[in-house]
Amino acid sequence: MAQFSSDLDLYRMHMKNVTEVTMFILMGFTGDSEVQIFLFLFFLAIYIFTLVGNLGLAILVIGDSRLHNPMYYFLSVLSLLDACYSSVVTPKMLIDFLSENKAISYLGCAAQMLLFITFGTTECFLLAAMAYDRYVAIYNPLLYSVTMSPRVYVTLIIASYVGGIVHASVHTVATFTLSFCASNEIKHVFCDIPPLLALSCSDTHTNQLLLFYFVGSIELGTILIVLISYAFILLAILRMHSAEGKRKVFSTCGSHLTGVSIYHGTILFTYMRPSSSYDSDYDMIASTFYTIVIPMLNPIIYSLRNKDVKEAMKKMVKTEFP
Repeated sequence: MAQFSSDLDLYRMHMKNVTEVTMFILMGFTGDSEVQIFLFLFFLAIYIFTLVGNLGLAILVIGDSRLHNPMYYFLSVLSLLDACYSSVVTPKMLIDFLSENKAISYLGCAAQMLLFITFGTTECFLLAAMAYDRYVAIYNPLLYSVTMSPRVYVTLIIASYVGGIVHASVHTVATFTLSFCASNEIKHVFCDIPPLLALSCSDTHTNQLLLFYFVGSIELGTILIVLISYAFILLAILRMHSAEGKRKVFSTCGSHLTGVSIYHGTILFTYMRPSSSYDSDYDMIASTFYTIVIPMLNPIIYSLRNKDVKEAMKKMVKTEFP
């Protein structure tokens, strides 16, 4: 009984020393004001290009009847997704570059994490769906319109978003039920999972397992779908006799594979490593790359090597500027 009383007193003393965190400070890349101005201009240019490129591509697909097929519907959804994905992180980061107050509220941090994980995970599923769509179109083109009916591709898009929301909810709830009592300074430009786990004074073992198994399962599953789809696509290409047909397939599929490789590579680097190897600087650069830079690159990757998109762009330019 005396031992229990002593333990209870120690617990109460500990709780008195714990200050409940109500906001976080996003430390960012550097405290140098001149470098921050340069970074502000640099990321502002990227953000403007991201919005113009992605929204422009989505409008192009909606406005041109020649692009009204599942492949380009997926592409337009990806473009809108990337515009939202970048907008979750970039505006706050740009404000912080010019402001001395780099605070974000506890709920604001949770909301930012929920949204960027939702959009990031949805993109993983969507890229896998796009690979399956390409497989159906190339391996069995005569049945493409039947196999990829509106019911099928709309279901795939909705399922991608549902999967993203569920995955984001798990990690956001698991992260923000932890205690943050030592410091509220996040060594990052946004509320990512690894820096918050590094900041917590709770036992994060369960969170690390959730991160490893959930991200690992999603990455393994979506990458396998992409690889299997492209294995069948390769078989279809080998059976083609037309050089022009092969060139068109390589062009379309090469763009998608480039986007998939860059996106999954940075996610694997950021999340599929043990917490002991966490490095705030490297992880900040990697996560900034897949949340800000890749959404800018996707319109370039998917449009410059696509003949139909380029023709639609020329048509739109001639219409607007005759």
